[in-house]
Amino acid sequence: MVRREVESLPALEALLASGKPLTGVRLQDLDLTGHEAQLLGRTDLTGLVVLGGRLSPELDAHLRAHRALVFPTDPHAPVDPYRATLYSPAELYAGLSEHGYDATPDSRAYRWARDGSRHHDAFATLLRAIHDDSISDALDEFVDCRPLVGVMGGHALDRGRTAYAEAALAGHRLARLGVIVATGGGPGAMEAANLGAFADDEQALESALRRLAAVPSFRPDIGAWASLALEVRQELRTDVRADDTGARSLGIPTWFYGHEPPNVFCDGIGKYFSNAIREDGLLSRATAGVVVLEGAAGTVQEVFQALTPSYYAADDETLALPPVVLVGQEYWTDTVPIWAAVRALGQGRALGDALHLVDTVDEAVAVIASSPGREAVR
Repeated sequence: MVRREVESLPALEALLASGKPLTGVRLQDLDLTGHEAQLLGRTDLTGLVVLGGRLSPELDAHLRAHRALVFPTDPHAPVDPYRATLYSPAELYAGLSEHGYDATPDSRAYRWARDGSRHHDAFATLLRAIHDDSISDALDEFVDCRPLVGVMGGHALDRGRTAYAEAALAGHRLARLGVIVATGGGPGAMEAANLGAFADDEQALESALRRLAAVPSFRPDIGAWASLALEVRQELRTDVRADDTGARSLGIPTWFYGHEPPNVFCDGIGKYFSNAIREDGLLSRATAGVVVLEGAAGTVQEVFQALTPSYYAADDETLALPPVVLVGQEYWTDTVPIWAAVRALGQGRALGDALHLVDTVDEAVAVIASSPGREAVR
């Protein structure tokens, strides 16, 4: 039995018109109200799976009577757990200008995740898990085997600072290599790298940096921080879709950290409830390498999480491990001195050749550009 995911109404219409059996098909997050007559006329429904979406009680009963599986959602949930695509900034910040940040789906999702009365609600827990799995599936489709560089860095870096501009330049120049630039999707260095990747040219990037400096931080007013960014995003590009094959800026944030609102300079946003799944989702897809800018505890955790798979990789001389590049020699040797531990882990292993400590973002970009896996970068 071939399992087929149907995630759009045109795909559903083509399937129904083909006359092929619906056994084993997965209908994900579809409004079926316009196709009820056709579906009510079908009985080849054993093993059909309907994940969320919209359907009438009559169609629901018909599907179940013919041994289809219909998975419900919670109409009070602030997100769709069965969604088939990544988020757009407009979705997460819907209602911001009219009602403020607290009314946005992003803020409501965080409160839903943290609501003490729901912590022991098995259905809510299940929906959050299904949501995160749906996001992982959407990420696979978004990346589609294209080379990806993960950029790590702290959330506390203010707009207007030199380090912020350097992080943005790193994102821009990495994107010019033909890779997707992926970050943790939050503010600070993450926002800067996504901004750089999103901007079409350095002149537009410089203009955006000047504009954004007017609201340096998301504290104390997330609304002002996000509103200005949405204006700048609109000025940078107006024709970007989350499924655009030319997408080059990706954010993978989490609702686990409520103090980190998502930045808007992404072609797609894969936001998770589980921080652990989110981190693995980013690092496991960083096939073209990882660039680590200055950061604190979260960034340090991500460094060692990125190193672990390479540490245990077979010591094969033909194996080209993706580079891990720490930017800031003084910072990573004195301020947050993890370089000694990183280097020690690489001694005598294939990992050692993949580790780099540099001083500038230009050096980091050069490492990515000349890495053994460079042939995978378009």
